[in-house]
Amino acid sequence: MYAFYRAMSRHDYRPTELTFFERVVEDLEAFVNDQDVFWVAGGSTANLLAVWRLHGLDSLLRTAYERGAVLCGVFAGMNCRFEGSTTDSFGPTIRSLPDGLGFLPGSACPHYDAHPERRPLFRRLVDSGGLPAGWAADDFAALHFRDGELIQAVAWRDEAQAYHVEPGTEIPLPTRIL
Repeated sequence: MYAFYRAMSRHDYRPTELTFFERVVEDLEAFVNDQDVFWVAGGSTANLLAVWRLHGLDSLLRTAYERGAVLCGVFAGMNCRFEGSTTDSFGPTIRSLPDGLGFLPGSACPHYDAHPERRPLFRRLVDSGGLPAGWAADDFAALHFRDGELIQAVAWRDEAQAYHVEPGTEIPLPTRIL
């Protein structure tokens, strides 16, 4: 988190932080309505979704998204916005999590190249209908969506790639290096 604040200090941004385990925000709706961008880091996708739903943040984020707020993030921050995903939230074995927030259609798989079991599991889940067709991103790659449509795939490293995964096929996406 400190790296994020350091990076933002070089720009004209006013970063704020929302935590639920040591919550200091009393009026969650007013807090969310005051934000233009929501950055969600990694962590446990299942725990993130459970806590958000318990506090009503899921509904507030949907309203923010519908008004044009930018939702971004990595790993769990990627997963939570889709209908479903793969996750290690339940232990060391990667599993399906079919009940994401559904702001974006389809499913998501981050770390596509980083853990040997993720790619074959995601392909099996999509092939079998366990997850809907979706999007995968290697570490250091990202997907940019607007109004539910993919705008572009980008990467911070030449070898990082993004993919659209449908039953029976994996389509590498043109990926622009930043």
